[in-house]
Amino acid sequence: MIKEFCAENYTDIPKAIQAGAGRIELCDNLAVGGTTPSMGVIEEVLAFAGEKHIPVMTMIRPRGGDFVYNDIELKIMENDLIHAKNAGTDGVVFGCLTENNEVDEEALEMLLGNSAGLMTTFHMAFDELSKEDQFKTIDWFARLGIDRILTHGGPASATIDETLPHLKELIDYAAGRIIILPGGGITAENAERIAQTLGVNELHGTKIVAQ
Repeated sequence: MIKEFCAENYTDIPKAIQAGAGRIELCDNLAVGGTTPSMGVIEEVLAFAGEKHIPVMTMIRPRGGDFVYNDIELKIMENDLIHAKNAGTDGVVFGCLTENNEVDEEALEMLLGNSAGLMTTFHMAFDELSKEDQFKTIDWFARLGIDRILTHGGPASATIDETLPHLKELIDYAAGRIIILPGGGITAENAERIAQTLGVNELHGTKIVAQ
């Protein structure tokens, strides 16, 4: 099973990899759900993780708050993505919505256009979509070639056990066309149980490995 460790900066990454993290989601400002890390952090993490053959997914998010971005913010995201790609990141993590809580198609097109050759994850902005739209979006993202969707399966206020039924629906619906990556409230203690319950082999979390 791949345990994707959500890392704030460089500090905890060596210990996390030693403890069994098989992939890193690299961000800053976890208190607001994660934002784009600095280039210095990206380069150091890529150097360290690269030696250990651990892939790194870099968060592309200009600020905390909602996922509705204006033109300047999207330009920042585009530049950050290009810089991260040039630095050698294995993948990028992003999400963008309209004010109606639908996926911002134009922004997504721009981000994907700059992500050629990289793994791509659409992050928990997915959880803001209506349940009906979530299933349509799985179809659409699978056609676009997005690699995975990071989702808690419900509002952040709900426990992972409360969202397991909906996560299972999403995973069954995706049927291997796109990876549904469960996250939020998954720890080293409950990871194996959740993976078995959902029938998945990838999980995400800040406490996914014991440190």
